[in-house]
Amino acid sequence: MERNKMNNYFRLKLIDRYIIVKFLGTFIFMIALILSIAVVFDINEKIDKFMTNNAPLKEIVFDYYLNFIPYYANLFSPLFVFLAVIFFTSKMANNSEIIAILTNGISFKRMMRPYMIAALIIAIVSFVFGGYIIPPANKTRIAFEAKYIDPKKRKVGDRDIQFMVAPGTIAYFGNFDLSTNKGYNFSLDRFDSLQLTSRLTAQSIQYDSAYHWTIHDYQIRTFDGLREQITSGTSIDTTMQIVPNDFIIAKTDQQMMTLTELRQYINSQKKRGMGNIQPFQIEYHSRIASILSAFILTIIGASLSARKVKGGMGLNIGIGLVLSMAYILFMTISSSFAVSGAMSPFIAAWIPNLLFTAIAFFLYRRAPN
Repeated sequence: MERNKMNNYFRLKLIDRYIIVKFLGTFIFMIALILSIAVVFDINEKIDKFMTNNAPLKEIVFDYYLNFIPYYANLFSPLFVFLAVIFFTSKMANNSEIIAILTNGISFKRMMRPYMIAALIIAIVSFVFGGYIIPPANKTRIAFEAKYIDPKKRKVGDRDIQFMVAPGTIAYFGNFDLSTNKGYNFSLDRFDSLQLTSRLTAQSIQYDSAYHWTIHDYQIRTFDGLREQITSGTSIDTTMQIVPNDFIIAKTDQQMMTLTELRQYINSQKKRGMGNIQPFQIEYHSRIASILSAFILTIIGASLSARKVKGGMGLNIGIGLVLSMAYILFMTISSSFAVSGAMSPFIAAWIPNLLFTAIAFFLYRRAPN
């Protein structure tokens, strides 16, 4: 008996299939329409740079735009979900389809089931693409941008870099040039129970490969109680479990990492005492938070649009656009606070969802039944 109940609950009826097809079809249509416009504007904005930097047509199409489209489609998928739900639900309401569904004994809660199924499909696809498929593709897109569009995106170096290379060992670079893999004003301090045991200072340090470094014009001061021993030389080879990409970070590096790589990178940088991991933490938590956002915005969109209003579809779409802009605004503000260190990246990623969950609950309670 219980099994039959479960089968009946999950069996899709004609109205379920109708709403799911409408939802997914409108969602895909929204993505195709808005991103087509976005690509046209992007081409118009960047065509001068393409021509000035002699970007090959093949690379423009396959390296840039073939990766541009899925990246932005996935990035804004929660908002595409929101607009798609508002658009097709408003149309159903204006055609009195919602009234027909509700007057035939189907509650609004029951009507939301196919909406949630469609949202689940979108959330799973978005999570897999955003977490594991799009990041490797972003490497190609960002490399193209750095070569032909914005050379500032290239990682060139940094100043005043300090971090832990091993337990009790702190490295410092006055500055580092990534184009030559060479650092200047380098120091390496070793501690034993908070007691400084040795300090190496050098004019420069050169990275070779496989964690191999060459230190030039160095001086080593070794401390043993009140005694100090000083040695110096012109060159010495050493091994440190770091590479330049561990501490030279570009603004787009987090976009090129899968969820697994992000988690591993954040954990390793925390152990080293690095203080530049907030963008990576925000990226990690935002990708996970986006799963829930598809459901929240679906509930808001359906609750807002299910009622037939005098203003028609245009009024609902207008309200939807305002709420979409508010969602983006909250995401931007909270991310800025997290980058500055004033807010936890976890909280920053989830604040928009928490605020919009309250809105979803309020609108759902007021939805027609």
